[in-house]
Amino acid sequence: MNELLDGILDTVQSVDPVLRTLLAGLGILLETSVLVGLVVPGDTIVIVASTAIDSVGEYFALAITVIVGALIGESIGFALGRWFGPRIEHSRLGRRLGEANWQRAQRYLTRRGGPAVFISRFLPVLHSLVPLVVGMSTMSYRRFLAWTTPASILWAFTYTTVGWLAAGSYRELSRELHWAGYLFVAIIIVFLAVVWGVKKLILRREARHMEASPADDDLEADLDDDTSATSVVGETADPEI
Repeated sequence: MNELLDGILDTVQSVDPVLRTLLAGLGILLETSVLVGLVVPGDTIVIVASTAIDSVGEYFALAITVIVGALIGESIGFALGRWFGPRIEHSRLGRRLGEANWQRAQRYLTRRGGPAVFISRFLPVLHSLVPLVVGMSTMSYRRFLAWTTPASILWAFTYTTVGWLAAGSYRELSRELHWAGYLFVAIIIVFLAVVWGVKKLILRREARHMEASPADDDLEADLDDDTSATSVVGETADPEI
């Protein structure tokens, strides 16, 4: 196991630090851009890049680059939502995402406002969809940034720190312990399991803000009734009046 991990970590570390850092920033930019985050594993890219950190300077350079990449990506999503939101929602790609996900994101933003922007950064699907939905709403870009910036900072430092500490601990222990590789893998697995559990917990607590309520169903029914009544009146009215 140690030999395998040494080869992987050495390969990552052999990449030029500047290029490695920029690639991580690009990966998170794509992850937070409109819908691209559904296929680009930005968190994986950041963890892999962080295992090659060799100094405190590289640590902060990577974390800051990831933060900037996240903010640029979410700003792109916001801008696309403001300019082309409805077109994207009804495009082939938007339909593949599912109308239910669009409605969940819209309800969540309507009911929670700024906190929805912060929390969605840590949730699957919503972290790519919410910036676009915010752009389609009346929320200002300044307020959007005020909520998404601290979330991006927390996310970036969490992933960067875990990857750095796990790889650093492994390199120190691997000289003396032949099973240090298993410890490294265990740390990463435990971290991912904790992240998964936290996401599930957040989703459970926030579900009531995302799901349709009876009031919403009654409103839709009233609108349907009003539309039907209007149609009937239009059909029965005397055209000469």
